[in-house]
Amino acid sequence: MMWRWVLIAVAAVGPSGCAVFGYTLVRPGAAVDVAGSGLIVSPDRAWNRAGSINGPGKDAERWTLDGPALNELTLYAGIRDGRPLFREEDRRDRPLPRFSATMLPVDVAALFEASYRVASGTSLFTIDAIAPDSLAGRPGFRFDYSYVLPGEEVRRKGAATGAIVGGKLYLISFEAPAIHYFDRDVGAYRAIVAAARLKDDARDVGDIPGPLT
Repeated sequence: MMWRWVLIAVAAVGPSGCAVFGYTLVRPGAAVDVAGSGLIVSPDRAWNRAGSINGPGKDAERWTLDGPALNELTLYAGIRDGRPLFREEDRRDRPLPRFSATMLPVDVAALFEASYRVASGTSLFTIDAIAPDSLAGRPGFRFDYSYVLPGEEVRRKGAATGAIVGGKLYLISFEAPAIHYFDRDVGAYRAIVAAARLKDDARDVGDIPGPLT
């Protein structure tokens, strides 16, 4: 989960971009099939991709440039109707809200906010803006958000772009400390969103790395 990752030392990923401790290096221009879902992304720079043990759930992946405390990209690929956005740790006492294929963009943003509030225990989370956009050539939406984790003073900014395709939610989010890191690295997120496509639309994608184990 994201809130666990924040506690991992930045040293988990070397500043040179070398992947260690359960991370795999994704090289610039590589075509990656996110969680084996058919959502293909191609970064414009090197990212570190977490294995499934450190990931957010079966239908999502988490990447970072310098360590999750400094920048974090989460790719939600094909979240089905009735499923939460990420792995549920305490379904009885802290159940996560579920995605519905009938949701409107404002509902997805509310789902995202509620999921963070439940899983992290934060009461300081806001959706700052929401607007139409597209993902993988499909009509969609984007929203900006900000939050502070319990016990911390660091304000984090986030941006997310998504679309509902075939009744499934595809969403890419990026977050980083509001001071310096968000503005420095948000362009890397935007490049991934701009190049994202679905496998049925892809041509000559070759050998696409699937989900990590």
